[in-house]
Amino acid sequence: MDLERIDMSALARDLGVNRATLYRWVGSRDQFMVELVWWMTIRTLEDLEKGTHSTGPDRIVGLTIEFSERVISNPGMKHWLATEGDSAMSLLTRSGAGYQQRLIGWVEGSIERQVDAGNLTLPDGVGAYDLAYVIERVMAGYIYLDLITGEQPDAKRAEPLLNMLLRGTRPS
Repeated sequence: MDLERIDMSALARDLGVNRATLYRWVGSRDQFMVELVWWMTIRTLEDLEKGTHSTGPDRIVGLTIEFSERVISNPGMKHWLATEGDSAMSLLTRSGAGYQQRLIGWVEGSIERQVDAGNLTLPDGVGAYDLAYVIERVMAGYIYLDLITGEQPDAKRAEPLLNMLLRGTRPS
């Protein structure tokens, strides 16, 4: 696999359009990258969800860890984070970029579905959004560990923390 930086001029040539047209279609390169990564993210999450039969905390932890492992092992993500780490991290974690909010929303929806099914009860004062936010931050911390601390990314290190966090909830 030949991994290169996405070049918007080259992409425009490949599509047979000029750069101005490409930018009208996709916005900036940053916006394009966020949409591309989100498209891959949602496909991965939907695939994982179809193959998961667990419920409650086991489901949330399992989906989170498996998704994180797939991100860590994805050659394209590895390349992007290695070559454009600060920019990539900013796009994946900055509120205005649009990626993080969607991922938190997806996790929030997963939590709400488990609550609605009676498989998970949240403690008083803990909302699905707040729990989803914390789960996403833990997940990101271990996915981007090399950029944050220089350590090897390792989703499994997050598993006991997520279990501790979610076992504080009571199964219905």
